[in-house]
Amino acid sequence: MALPDVELLQLQRKAERQRISSYAPDFELDQPMLDELASWSQREATDDDVARAQKATRRDLKDLAALLSPSAVATLEPIAKAAHDLTVRRFGRTMHLFAPLYLSNECVSECTYCGFQVWNRDIVRRTLSPAEVAAETRYLHHQGFRHVLLVAGEHPKHVSAPYIVDSIKSSADVVPNVSVEVQAWDEGTYRAFVDAGCDGLVIYQEAYDPRVYPEFHLKGNKRFFDWRLGAPERGGRAGMRRLGIGALLGLNPNWRWEVLALAEHAMFLQRRFWRSDLTVALPRLEPAAGFDQPPSVLSDAEFALATCALRLVLPDVGIVLSTRERADLRDGLARLGVTHMSAGSRTEPGGYSEPDKAEEQFEVADQRSPSDVMRALVEIGSEPVWKDSSPVFRRGVDGVEKL
Repeated sequence: MALPDVELLQLQRKAERQRISSYAPDFELDQPMLDELASWSQREATDDDVARAQKATRRDLKDLAALLSPSAVATLEPIAKAAHDLTVRRFGRTMHLFAPLYLSNECVSECTYCGFQVWNRDIVRRTLSPAEVAAETRYLHHQGFRHVLLVAGEHPKHVSAPYIVDSIKSSADVVPNVSVEVQAWDEGTYRAFVDAGCDGLVIYQEAYDPRVYPEFHLKGNKRFFDWRLGAPERGGRAGMRRLGIGALLGLNPNWRWEVLALAEHAMFLQRRFWRSDLTVALPRLEPAAGFDQPPSVLSDAEFALATCALRLVLPDVGIVLSTRERADLRDGLARLGVTHMSAGSRTEPGGYSEPDKAEEQFEVADQRSPSDVMRALVEIGSEPVWKDSSPVFRRGVDGVEKL
């Protein structure tokens, strides 16, 4: 006798939850090592340690710990110059520009720092239709963008895998480069995204320290730390040509621990998925709809130091900087190690063509238009790049690349 649809759905969701909760990624954080390095960086690293790390030709996590230390803050200028020189050697003077396109602010997860979280009654919820996604993408295409990042909350009904596939197709028909920043999925679903025209996966761990992570992720699949940690691996195996990871600075007061963990993760992904382009990011907490001003755990100087240190330790990894940061700070960091920037961002569904119909996820600090950002980049000697690959390399449904 067949089970009723509701009961069958409940059993399917229970089996999925068990699979997610018992998942173990290939990458394992070395917590004792990270504890030791973060403590050494904060309390013991000397000027000689910083100088030694600056002179190293191949840097490791111990060098990164030295470059993040209070002693390094005092020598930020030479570290910044070294980061600038290395960036020019490895990436030229290019700056890749992209735009986030928010699909939906519906969410069943409870992440205490996010304006989209399930218990926030202060925002208007909205999910774009495929036609609206195409309209938003056409608007961004008119602004000059050729790389769109599709962003959404976590909701099994409103933001299902088939919905994301349809949204990818709607954008991929307009622009050559489409990435996603959505909930963590399994490898088969990521493969479906690739087949639909998705080039890249962005998924930030938010807090890498598993002792801190549960404090902020209380409900929904996002609360399963290992499932989220393994998402870039699953995306890499599914054929994503770009992988993006990051730590949300402000959740863990020990920001050095988070930067070190991010670098450890990046080194693993570089070794395992060497055919994929890798980017890292260090977004800082910003005020969100319905929530107060978040704590600041590091200064602008420390934030710049962390960016430069990552460049010196990860010379071939792209570094992303969002419009969360002020215009003047973004212009300064664009000279030092950043290779990818968003511009003219809106953080609510429909925010480009119909900006008053939903609430934004967080406040954007850099309010400049894409053309203003482009002009600012040209003035400092950077070359804005709107498109970084061709859709001819997208994989077809048969699992091979289309030529």
